[in-house]
Amino acid sequence: MMRALTAVVVAAVSIAWPAAPPAPPSTPATDDYFGHEVVDPYRNFEHLDNPAVLTFLRQQAGYTDDVLAKLGPAREAIRADVSRLNDAGSAVSGLASAGRHMMYLERPSGSSAARLMVADATGRAPRVLLDPEALAENAGSKVHLEVSNVQPSPDGKFVAIGLVPGGAESDTHTRIVRVADGRLLPEDFPRTYWGATGWSRDDKAIFYNPFPKLRPGESVQDRELRSIVYRHTLGTTTPDIPVFGFGVDPKVRFAPTDFPFVLLPPVSRYAFGYVFHGTQPGEAIYVAPVDTVLRGGRVPWRKIADSSDGVYNFDVYGSTIYMLSFKNASRYKIVALDVSRAGQTARDGTIVVPASAVVLQQVGVAQDGVYVRGILGGLANLRKLPFNPDHSVKRAIDVPLPFDGTLQEFATDPLAPGAILGLVSWTEPLSVYALDPRGALKDTRILKPPNIDTSEYTSLETKSTSADGTLVPLSIVMRKGTKLDGSHPTYIEAYGAYGDDIDPYFLGARFAWLDQGGVWAVAHVRGGGEYGEEWHRAGKGPMKMHTIDDAIGAARYLVAQRYTSPDHLAIAGTGAGGIVVGGVIDAHPELFAAALDVAGVTDPLRREAADPNGAVNAHEDGSVKTEAGFKSLYAMDAYQHVIDGQPYPAVMAVTGINDQIVAPWQPAKFAARLQAASASGRPVLLRVDFDSGDARRTASREQTIDRMSDEFSFLLWQCGDSLFATIPQHISR
Repeated sequence: MMRALTAVVVAAVSIAWPAAPPAPPSTPATDDYFGHEVVDPYRNFEHLDNPAVLTFLRQQAGYTDDVLAKLGPAREAIRADVSRLNDAGSAVSGLASAGRHMMYLERPSGSSAARLMVADATGRAPRVLLDPEALAENAGSKVHLEVSNVQPSPDGKFVAIGLVPGGAESDTHTRIVRVADGRLLPEDFPRTYWGATGWSRDDKAIFYNPFPKLRPGESVQDRELRSIVYRHTLGTTTPDIPVFGFGVDPKVRFAPTDFPFVLLPPVSRYAFGYVFHGTQPGEAIYVAPVDTVLRGGRVPWRKIADSSDGVYNFDVYGSTIYMLSFKNASRYKIVALDVSRAGQTARDGTIVVPASAVVLQQVGVAQDGVYVRGILGGLANLRKLPFNPDHSVKRAIDVPLPFDGTLQEFATDPLAPGAILGLVSWTEPLSVYALDPRGALKDTRILKPPNIDTSEYTSLETKSTSADGTLVPLSIVMRKGTKLDGSHPTYIEAYGAYGDDIDPYFLGARFAWLDQGGVWAVAHVRGGGEYGEEWHRAGKGPMKMHTIDDAIGAARYLVAQRYTSPDHLAIAGTGAGGIVVGGVIDAHPELFAAALDVAGVTDPLRREAADPNGAVNAHEDGSVKTEAGFKSLYAMDAYQHVIDGQPYPAVMAVTGINDQIVAPWQPAKFAARLQAASASGRPVLLRVDFDSGDARRTASREQTIDRMSDEFSFLLWQCGDSLFATIPQHISR
C-alpha cells in the first residue's frame, strides 16, 4: 500500500534565501517586421559560446541549486520517493523485430543508461548486446553515453544503433553491433542524428544520412541542412555512395531543410526513398528497382506520392505499398498501391481501410498480413488485414487487447508472422506481448512488473470547454476516493503540436505526485493528433491560440469541479508545450500557482533565425519571412508578452546545455525576462544541466531522477503541499 509522505517538521522561522544572481548581460536588439518594431532585450543570449552568457547560465544554475537546497528534508523526501518509484522496475523502449530476434533498449532498475538487448521473437533468452556505461568506462570517457535508433538488419545478424555523448544528439555516431557476440564493427558514422535508415536484404550494405560538415562561413544554424543518404558496404574503406538527397540528382529536387531516407524492404524488389519536409505533414515517396540502389550510377527514382497526398507513414510487401494518408480523411485511411504499374501514383491507389472514428497512427507489414495501430476515444485500437494466398488483403478485423491503454510499442517484420506489442495505460505499466497469426497474445516477460501497487489509483476521461465552445479531451489520474474539495496540488500536462498526441503512458515517478494527494491531468489540446489531422491544423500557425485557450479551459474545469484551486494548480509543458505554458501564464497568471517550462519553445519569433532546429519548424508555427507568419509567431511568443510588474506564478525553466531540439537560449531568455518583470515575489528559476541535452530522450538515470525530484519539489512547494507548509512560497519582495 502506498501512502503520502509524512510531513517534515521544519521550524517556522525565516529562511535566508540566497541572493539572486547578478542581472544578466543584456544587449537589446530591435527588429522591424513588416512595420512592427519588436524589442528583444536578451538577444545576446543566442550566442551560447559567449563567455558572459555561459557565466550567466552557470550563475543561474547555482542559484537554482541554492534555492532548492533550502527546501531541505521535504525535497529529500520527494527525491527518495521519486528514486524508489523510478527504480521500481526496468524500462523498455525501441522494440524492433528481425527474423527470429527481438531487439530493444532496456534500462534496468538502478542503471544509469539503457542497454541494447536481444531476445528471441517470444522474449526468451534475453541477453545484453551493448552496455553504454561499460563502453564509456572502457574508453575512459567522463561523458555519459546513451543508445538510440535501434535498426536491425533483415535477418538480425547485425543491428545499427546511435551512440549519443552527453545528450548531444547532433553528435550522434551510428555504430554497428554484431548480434552473435555483441562486438562493435569498425564502421563509425558521425553526425547521424537519424541513425541508419535501412539495410540491404543480404546485410552487406547499410544506408545512413549524416548532416554535412559546416562550410567556411556557415553558422550553427546551418547544421541541419542539405542532408544526403549514403550507401556503405560493410568491411570496405572506399568512399560511401550518395543515393538520395540534396544535390544528388537534379531530377529529384530537395529543399535544404528536407530530410531524406531510404528503405529496402526485405520482401520487395523495389527500394523506396522518402522525404520529410521539416515539420510539414505529408511525405514525398519515390520508388526505384532495388538493384539500381545497390550498384553504382544514377538511381532512376520515380515519385509516387508528394506532400499533397497526405502520406504520413507506410510499409511494403512485394510490389504493394500500404500508405497511411490524411487526404480527405482527417483521421487517416490506408491506401494500397502496386508500384510495378508504370505511371501509377498514390492517387491511383485503392482504399483498403477507409476513414472512420478510429484515428489511424501506424501501418506495419508482417508475413501474415498488414497490421494497423490506432486510437479510439483515446484508447488503443489494433486491426489486421490478413493476406490472401496472392498477398492481396482481406477485410480488416479487430485484434482484442488485454486492457484499455495505448500501444506504446509496435513492431512487425515482413519475414515473420504476427507482431510485437507494448501495451500501457495511465495506471498499468508496460507489458510486451508477442501476437501470433491467430490473434493470441503471449506476454514475453522481458519486463518484470514494477514493485508499485497501482490498485489504489484510477483514471478517467472527460472533456473541458475551450473559449470557442470546443470540447477538449482531458485525462485525469488520481487516488481512488479523492475528495473534490479544491485542495489538491494538480499538475496539468499539455503539448499540442505537430499532430503528436499524448496517449496514455505509465510513469512510475508520477506516483510520487499522487502519493501527496495530488491530481495529474493531461489536456489533449488542439495542435496534437488526438482527433487526427483536423485537430492538428486547428492548433498550428495562425490557429495556435486555440492550443493556449484549450489549456486555460482545462484549468478552469479542474477548478470548477473542485479538483483543485488556483493556489494549488500548476501547468507543465515540454518542447512545443512551452508555447502553452508561456501562453497561459502570460494571459492568466492568476489561474496558477506555478509553471514548469522544460526545454520550452518560449521565443518562437527568433527560432527560425537563431535555432539550428528552427527553419524546419516554419511550416508548423509560421515564418517571419511573411507578414502572416510573423503575426502568428508574435502572438504565440511568451517571451515577448511578459509584462513588467505583473504578479506571475512561480516558474522553473529547465534546459540541457547540449539540447539540439530546443536551443538553451529559449528557456534562458524567458527566465531572465520573468525574473526582471514579476512582482509576485515567487521564485523564477533557471535549471541548467551541463552534461545533458533533450531531457526526454538523452538523460541518464541520475539526471532524470534529479530533474523530476527538483520539478516535483518545486511545484509541490509552490502549490501549497503540506510537506512544504512551513517554507515560505515568496522568496523576494
